[in-house]
Amino acid sequence: METIFKIGLISLFFGLFIEICSVKIPETNKENKKTDKIMTYRDLTPEEKSVIIDKGTEIPFTGMYNNHWETGTYHCKQCGAALYKSNDKFDGHCGWPSFDEEIEGAVKRVLDKDGRRTEIICTKCNGHLGHVFEGEGFTDKNIRHCVNSVSLTFEPLRLESEKLKKAYFAGGCFWGMEYYFSKTIGVVDCEVGYMGGKTKNPTYKEVCAGGSGHYEVTEVTYDPKKTNFENIARVFFEIHDPTQTNGQGPDIGEQYLSVAFYASEEEKQTLLKLIAILEKKGFDVATGLLPLSPFWKAEDYHQEYYQKNGKEPYCHGYVKRF
Repeated sequence: METIFKIGLISLFFGLFIEICSVKIPETNKENKKTDKIMTYRDLTPEEKSVIIDKGTEIPFTGMYNNHWETGTYHCKQCGAALYKSNDKFDGHCGWPSFDEEIEGAVKRVLDKDGRRTEIICTKCNGHLGHVFEGEGFTDKNIRHCVNSVSLTFEPLRLESEKLKKAYFAGGCFWGMEYYFSKTIGVVDCEVGYMGGKTKNPTYKEVCAGGSGHYEVTEVTYDPKKTNFENIARVFFEIHDPTQTNGQGPDIGEQYLSVAFYASEEEKQTLLKLIAILEKKGFDVATGLLPLSPFWKAEDYHQEYYQKNGKEPYCHGYVKRF
């Protein structure tokens, strides 16, 4: 009986061993570094593989996103994960896209084998993005994610199936302009920055010094399902004094002048129509009209200034003019 019992145990363990050995372990795709069969990856071109998989570097100033300033989100070329927002992109003058902040949890840091630089990779798929550097002083955050364009794809800002639209206005200190525009029906987002000058990526100090040709501008992002360019422009003419010729309120200087920017002939004609209405009402409008030019986002401490500080504008206010 004891012998039979031992034989039974041996047979049982042998059967379990065979069953365990017969289980197929999912194969790892070394090329794309997949560890989860559920995850899907985009097929990469040889150039993309050389960077994303083999950790190469594209030639500087050749990438499609190096000088790219559209509003939206940058995603991983391999797996599609969202990595960076356009709000955090800046000109690092290095030939590759530069960001001073990633989407939380989207990017991992890995020390290079030589221990000299820190590599950045996509958290989801481990695809190579570039390297991260600190202490360079380009922005207030003092950090630069130097990313290969070939590692990225871009998704423009959209609202459901319809793209959001933008309008740009200068009317004195951009703190006050942003404050009132942000309270306007149909406005989704506002950012302040500089426009109209000749130099790239100007600083607040440079603009305030005068001579740069830049204006303090508010970028207004609005939902065309809820409002339109004319409505936004009407608000512009009612939240600042469009008749002042040397600035706005106590803020005097070229950077504080009243200027409306247009992206099309239709927008230009709309602005001319509104100015004509105001002039017919007796207003001597001093607002200048200029074609759209590159918008350079201002330093972080300027964004939503009054909201952050719990104050209200001292040189702007709503005055019904239409």
